Amino acid sequence: MMAFGRSFPFVAPSLGFFLLLIVSSLAEKAPYNSFAKDATSAPAVAGHYDYIVIGGGTAGCGLAATLSASARVLLLERGGLPYRNPNIMHQSGLVPLLYDTSPTSAAQHSVSTDGTQLTRARTLGGGSAINGGVYSRASNEEVAEEGWDPHLVNQSFSWVERKLTSRIKTLLQWQTAVRDGLVEAAGVVPYNGGTYEHLVGTKIGNSLFDGDGYRHSAADLLEYADHTNITLHFHAVAHKILFKTPSPGGKPTAHGVLFKDSKGNDHTAFLNGGPKNEIILSAGAIGSPQLLMLSGIGPSNHLEAHGIDVVLDQPMVGQLMGDNPVNAILIPSIRPIEASLSDVLGITGSGNYIETVSGLTLVPKAIEVLTQAGVDMSFPDMKMQGGVLASKVSKIFSQGHMELKSKDPNDNPTVTFNYFHDSRDLRTCVRGMEVLRKVFESEALASIRNPSASFQSILDLMSSVPINQRPKHRVGSASLEQFCVDNVFSSYHYHGGCRVDSVVDRDYKVIGVDALRVVDGSIFSSALGTNPQATTMMFGRYMGLKILQHQSTSE
Repeated sequence: MMAFGRSFPFVAPSLGFFLLLIVSSLAEKAPYNSFAKDATSAPAVAGHYDYIVIGGGTAGCGLAATLSASARVLLLERGGLPYRNPNIMHQSGLVPLLYDTSPTSAAQHSVSTDGTQLTRARTLGGGSAINGGVYSRASNEEVAEEGWDPHLVNQSFSWVERKLTSRIKTLLQWQTAVRDGLVEAAGVVPYNGGTYEHLVGTKIGNSLFDGDGYRHSAADLLEYADHTNITLHFHAVAHKILFKTPSPGGKPTAHGVLFKDSKGNDHTAFLNGGPKNEIILSAGAIGSPQLLMLSGIGPSNHLEAHGIDVVLDQPMVGQLMGDNPVNAILIPSIRPIEASLSDVLGITGSGNYIETVSGLTLVPKAIEVLTQAGVDMSFPDMKMQGGVLASKVSKIFSQGHMELKSKDPNDNPTVTFNYFHDSRDLRTCVRGMEVLRKVFESEALASIRNPSASFQSILDLMSSVPINQRPKHRVGSASLEQFCVDNVFSSYHYHGGCRVDSVVDRDYKVIGVDALRVVDGSIFSSALGTNPQATTMMFGRYMGLKILQHQSTSE
């Protein structure tokens, strides 16, 4: 997600209040989980499988469902079932979801060493179950750069879309004004209307939320699964991938997974032992490199410092990580405006993605902080009069890394993204802020926004709000460069850590070991599309088909 969509896990609690909108939802989703079992019900030896997928997230659900068509599959998910959690099921539950810091929260919070709030999912469906719901495909150029078969990519996108997505049909005053401001004042052209496609210009996006406010996440893709061929254990935390000792001159071979249930009991699941059987990591850009390290694959000095036996010295695990920086402005309005989500998307030719929300319903802590920052919060129903415009740097050059904090997979690792360490990213951020300025000053917004507010006053306001835990400079709003640096926050579009040609090969198999593959955002060198979840879900389906195709042609 960029931080917003049809609902907004924008940053973690310190900024989340800006973009949280409560929309009532009336329907109740029927459970699909005839094959889903709490891990406490699993025996100590949890069986033998053709494929073990670790991580029931944005990529893992579609991957496991696809593999189950002709193979026996175990899917391990560390969190619970999303549709048992009303805060996930409805848009109206997003605020308490993001403010839930309990050990079992579906949104696990941490802070990067850069001082930005981070969130990663701890529920079946992964990020698609807690994010803003924006659904937009990767560009054709990005697909070509990844070396993917475009026909199979389109088939895989359509497979996801049939189950999950809704088209946005109507724009009200705020979204209409921002659309017109992007097109007429900021020159983000052409206007492409409603489309799945990634096209330079302004468009109406698509959403994982339906017209009644229901979330449809990657977990729904398991409805495609062959229920007789798949087992899902939830509340199953993978602690270690098990390897067979190699013969002289051979490679370590993955053959099992040690996982714990919510009561702390150990369970072990094994591969059947055939030449095509695999363990597939789909735990995300933070979870997958973390589990590789915990399993003994990573920089040997770092692993030994944590008392981990080294299976393979692989210094690039956890390296070349990225997160696309976001900066935003809050625009007060002169009258109440509609509650809207990120229906309009701007894809600039200068390297920025633009999104917007309006009519936010805030929690009490947010009102307190904004009041202290000088914002008039005397509005009915705790709704703030105004909207938020945000710009994300689309392709980043700054790279970071991840390190273990402990041997406990439940602990967040230490993550550094090095936002704006490459000056090219900072220049792109400034270009995005100039787009926001043009939209703010546009004739389209003139009848909505407070006429007494200047763009500089808006920057001053944003600089006074605790968006992150980074140091603030006295001139933080005086230059757009310093504003970008001081007020950056995460897009949650983490990628890297298991990069192609560094940790995995072009088939996403872990280099130096056998029977182990990675299928998730950790293999990417950039976040694909305006919001990468669409492409990540497609990727799970795509790789499932590729694996089955290879299996059938090799038999």
